[in-house]
Amino acid sequence: MAEPSANPAPPPADPPAEAPAAEGAAEGAGEGTVSKKAAKKAEAKAKKEAEKARRAAEQAAAQASRSAAQAEDLAKDNYGQETHETKLSADAVAIHLKTLGDEHVGKTVVLRAWIQNARMQGAKMAFVELREEGNWAIQGIVAASAEGTPVSRQMVKWVGAINPESFVVVEATVAKPLEPVKSCRVTNYELHITKCFVHAAAPNVLGMTLAAANRPVANFSDEEVPVEEGVEKLSIAAAGETTGTPAATMLTHLDNIVMHKRSAVQQAIADIRAEMKELYRSYLRSHGFKEFEPPCLIAAASEGGANVFRLPYFEKDAYLAQSPQFYKQIEIAGGRKRVFSIGPVFRAENSNTPRHMTEFTGLDMEMEINEDYREVLYMLEGVLLHIFRNIKERCAEEIALVRTVYPSEEFLLPENDKEVRLTFAEGQKLLREEGPEEFRNVSDDEDMSTPQEKALGALVRKKYGTDFYVLDKFPETARPHQPKVTNAYDLFMRGQEICSGGQRINDPVELEKRIRTKGVDPASPGIKEQAGVPAHGGGGIGLDRVVAWYLNLPSVHLAAYYPRTPKRLLP
Repeated sequence: MAEPSANPAPPPADPPAEAPAAEGAAEGAGEGTVSKKAAKKAEAKAKKEAEKARRAAEQAAAQASRSAAQAEDLAKDNYGQETHETKLSADAVAIHLKTLGDEHVGKTVVLRAWIQNARMQGAKMAFVELREEGNWAIQGIVAASAEGTPVSRQMVKWVGAINPESFVVVEATVAKPLEPVKSCRVTNYELHITKCFVHAAAPNVLGMTLAAANRPVANFSDEEVPVEEGVEKLSIAAAGETTGTPAATMLTHLDNIVMHKRSAVQQAIADIRAEMKELYRSYLRSHGFKEFEPPCLIAAASEGGANVFRLPYFEKDAYLAQSPQFYKQIEIAGGRKRVFSIGPVFRAENSNTPRHMTEFTGLDMEMEINEDYREVLYMLEGVLLHIFRNIKERCAEEIALVRTVYPSEEFLLPENDKEVRLTFAEGQKLLREEGPEEFRNVSDDEDMSTPQEKALGALVRKKYGTDFYVLDKFPETARPHQPKVTNAYDLFMRGQEICSGGQRINDPVELEKRIRTKGVDPASPGIKEQAGVPAHGGGGIGLDRVVAWYLNLPSVHLAAYYPRTPKRLLP
């Protein structure tokens, strides 16, 4: 018997699939019409099944590709924490939102900004608001592509989860939205993001949100107030408000100074302040004034000695200057005709009010008098009017923004050559005749209280149509000079004093007599030098108050960069 084969022959093959059709055709040879229909039907069925199989194969391949892309994350190099290895496109142009224009549409750009807000739109798309400075914000869109690059689903999910107020670097294409983006200041452009890197991450929970920082401050007290658990240092919104965002106290703002400063309203106030300072400087320079820098550390109290900060200075005591007054006069004695300074002033007054700070910025000037002390008064009046008349145009957007948070009436100014200048006695007379009942008996020989000043300011606004005016010829009881009525003056905004000044004593005999009445030895070091000094006068303006009262802010603390009070030395 033969051995079985190692490779036995295969069994007979099945007949081809076409055989039944051919057989049917043969059997129906006599019925031509029926056989053609059957053939077409079979052919259509075969094509349909082939197309179905092709589509299934394509879908399977696409799914496999997506699965592979998800597994590999083809966009992994386009997002994440910024490192020294992070790469942006060589042709990407760095932009600032203030200067974004039609010329950027379609171009690849780079923006460095804060994530103001982020929200997911399904699994494939996220919207972000990117803020550069102030309230300059733009909408960004990050959308996953089918092939997973340059943006993958993982990238979308990651961007949508970035903590608000993180600082990021994005690469994007500038596009025009279908409709203006109402939630951002940049309304006519948007960014289609292809790369996003976190430069500095924000914490999961902020001490104060940007929304709260942009709302009006709820309470200006320096005292901690009792609060419910979970809403530390926050107050409930005023009745009738429906925003749902709590308003923060001033304590919360100052304890979260970074978020306080990121708010658009605080940046607007700071911009207005800076512009006012520049207007002050440019006006005085154009009128022949020279800038100088007085010291803050001095050897003796500069204004009587009662309210000064004393500190150890090696083996003796030093004081923080209450005023640059002494040094302004030295400059005049030293041969300068007109001088000014801009710098810090310190007052050790335990005044815990929205009008007071222990450190503020003084705008001080001093000038030689040719004929009459009013030359100085008119110069001070001129520089303030110059500031008020120009700030309205230079900072129109900033002023409008501040008023959306702290509403106020327009600051009224007198027409040229119609400035309001009242003597102290005329101001008191106006209060007696037209003021509130409690001021009907005010005296011409006593200094005005703060309520009197505010009442007079309201009367002047109503009677003369201005929020800025001068009170001149103060009584000797209100100024440290003689005779009974002095060459001293105050300048007011909205009924609150922002500048005081007067003519100085330049006669050496009279000056020595006055020095002795203050209990100071005229031969003391630093003041014993004598020289012929021309008649002169000047004044000091509180910059913080000028900004606060012009904007009608509820507290001067909002106008300061880092307010100092008897209870506040931080940050």
